[in-house]
Amino acid sequence: MKLQRLLLFVDNISTWSGKATSWLILVLTTAVCFEVVKRYALNAPTAWSFDLDYMLYGTLFMMCGAYTLSQDGHVRGDFLYSSMKPRTQASLDLVLYIVFFLPGIAALAYAGWDFAHASWAIDEHVNDAADGPPVYHFKAIIPIAGTLVLIQGIAEIVRCIVCLKTGEWPARLKDAEEIDVVEEQLAHSQYVDEESRQRAIASVHDIDEAARQRSTTQGAERSEGPL
Repeated sequence: MKLQRLLLFVDNISTWSGKATSWLILVLTTAVCFEVVKRYALNAPTAWSFDLDYMLYGTLFMMCGAYTLSQDGHVRGDFLYSSMKPRTQASLDLVLYIVFFLPGIAALAYAGWDFAHASWAIDEHVNDAADGPPVYHFKAIIPIAGTLVLIQGIAEIVRCIVCLKTGEWPARLKDAEEIDVVEEQLAHSQYVDEESRQRAIASVHDIDEAARQRSTTQGAERSEGPL
């Protein structure tokens, strides 16, 4: 139980960091809209907008890595992986984590500290323009994100070891799931009454059907073209 609480604690750290960073998408959207108005409506483009945009997006991309790993959301060859038994999955994951993940992420975090330290030491700014924005705070994200992913990766390695011993994957902190996953869980759930389960499944089907109809309508409109 102590080990499980520790794993969930690491999941919480990754989830919190990912959710906190996700608010930057609003800042990024505002910055892009501001630049569009200045460039095309006022004919007064800014020289630093592109640099700000890629730093914001890069921060989002890096800081959400640990969150995605905690949700088991990174891309894998699921066609083969999903058909394996839990112990086989754990064996494969453990080898890949040790051989590829640990060296790569450890190198990222280690080298990132050097990049960030040098950038802060020289008060580095973007040199594409005379008034370019500072870049040292962005480079500081590299070791922070690398460290968070490394901590979450160690937790995943522990999960692999536990699964090899018990034959079952330890529970992880679930934050968001896709519709088809929710539908499958509802269909097999033993903890809700039949009427509530059927209403939830029908709701999921309605969402799926509405999305399918919208896609069909848009496809038909594109194929017809302008009159």
